[in-house]
Amino acid sequence: MRRLFLIFSFLVAVYSVDAQELNCTLTIDAEQTGQPNQQVFRTLEQQLTEFINNTKWTDRVYKNQERIDCNMSIIISEYSGDSFSATLQVQSSRTIFDSTYDSPVYNYNDRHFNFKYTEFQPLNFNINSFDSNLISVIAYHVYTIIALDADTYELDGGKEYFEVAKQIVNTAASSNFKGWRPADGAQSRYRYNDAMLSSVYKEFHTALYDYHRKGLDLMSQNQREAKLKIIDAITRLKGINDRRPNSFLLRTFFDAKSDEIQAIFSGGPKVDIASLIDNLNRMAPTKRGSWTEIKF
Repeated sequence: MRRLFLIFSFLVAVYSVDAQELNCTLTIDAEQTGQPNQQVFRTLEQQLTEFINNTKWTDRVYKNQERIDCNMSIIISEYSGDSFSATLQVQSSRTIFDSTYDSPVYNYNDRHFNFKYTEFQPLNFNINSFDSNLISVIAYHVYTIIALDADTYELDGGKEYFEVAKQIVNTAASSNFKGWRPADGAQSRYRYNDAMLSSVYKEFHTALYDYHRKGLDLMSQNQREAKLKIIDAITRLKGINDRRPNSFLLRTFFDAKSDEIQAIFSGGPKVDIASLIDNLNRMAPTKRGSWTEIKF
């Protein structure tokens, strides 16, 4: 009996232990280099996976089931010595209450991802210094993922993490790597983070919260009311589009959400979607194919 009690106590301890913030799947595709089977790519993949999932990024306490699911896909186009040219696709999702459905939240294609790496080099993050573009880019997206996730649960809940990402941007701006400065184009890490902290885009945080917390999380209780809340949240984004048409921030939002929005409004209880379709076509004209698939 005592032995069974000890085993039970051990299992309880295992399943109640606090976890880190992310549950990240990271893959590296090096086919374009012409030498995709080199061990260095497998080592980098393993090291980055452990770095992301085992680092304690915040002071918040996460249970294992609360970890944020995300994916990072690194496509390496060139490799010579310790220099790598690559792109990075980052996606994250958030489980909806009373369901097994994971709602996509972040979908970012980072085209400015050149870095230096020597096999087995330690991967350490220091918020106060720029030691590696590899680490800075990954850390930037980690904090952005955490910030966006927090925004979906609490109004402006992610602000402190967007501020950390901003500090990473400021520290890395002195480097020669692209993506950290205003001059690096309209679709850069600098631009995305700047929008997240700018009053010009303040409605975005409210819309993100309303869309998920007041909309999707209520789907299991009242689908019609939830759909109306989602319409209200999307309508709120119109103010941003009026001031900044075709903004990078809204493009990344609809890159993540277009398929989901199409699915939400193509089934279930009917609601008036005339103004919704008009707003979607104005804010995300490149997704017009998805909007025409909405059947109601």
